[in-house]
Amino acid sequence: MTEAAEKFIRRMLRFSGGTGGFRMVVSSGGCSGLSATFDVEAAPQAGDVVVDRGDYRLFLPQASAELLAGITIDFRDSMASTGFVFIDPNPSSCKCSGEGAPAKPALAQLGEF
Repeated sequence: MTEAAEKFIRRMLRFSGGTGGFRMVVSSGGCSGLSATFDVEAAPQAGDVVVDRGDYRLFLPQASAELLAGITIDFRDSMASTGFVFIDPNPSSCKCSGEGAPAKPALAQLGEF
C-alpha cells in the first residue's frame, strides 16, 4: 500500500470519528481490472480478514484479500479522476482492449461521501 492510499484511509477514519476500521470490498472487473467499494465500520464483519497497519485497521472480506494478494493499492487525486488504483506487477494476458495493449491500472472511482 502506498503512502497516498494510507493517507486517504487515515483521513476517512478521522472524519468518521477515528474508531473502527476501513472496510474495502474488492471485486474483479474482468479486463477492466479490480474495483472497490469502501466504508468506515466500527468492527469487522464475520469472516473478514483484519490487517493491522499500526494506527488503523483494514477490514477485507476473504475473497477481497485473495484478489489483493501481490497487488499494490495506491490512491490518486487529480482533476481527471480520484480513487484507488490497484497496481498488479503481473497483469493478466487479457488483450480485449487491443492486441498487445499495455496493462492499465484499475481505478476505483469515488462516489459522493
